[in-house]
Amino acid sequence: QVRLVESGGGLVQPGGSLRLSCAASLSIFNFNVVGWYRQTPGKQRELVATITRGGSTPSADSVKGRFTISRDDAENTVYLQMNDLKPEDTDVYYCYTRWASDNYWGQGTQVTVSS
Repeated sequence: QVRLVESGGGLVQPGGSLRLSCAASLSIFNFNVVGWYRQTPGKQRELVATITRGGSTPSADSVKGRFTISRDDAENTVYLQMNDLKPEDTDVYYCYTRWASDNYWGQGTQVTVSS
């Protein structure tokens, strides 16, 4: 079993920044992939950015150049630095990993971009 706990969401004005954190209950070094998805109520959950064990960082076109994913294996934590936030980035953001053939999700953290 893996527990993922997100933090760092909140209300920010357009153009502002937030950093999301995802703390894992196991060593993230063991995970082939860990990352972030987001979801608007009534819509499908969509990929934001992930980071693989090898260091690849695929991300959605809509966030390229604005969001950066990183990992701290010593702290078992994955970060999502979000800059130049836009109202369309408003969503619930979920941490995700796949381990031992199972998918694991955090409880989600709300990000609201509004003036």
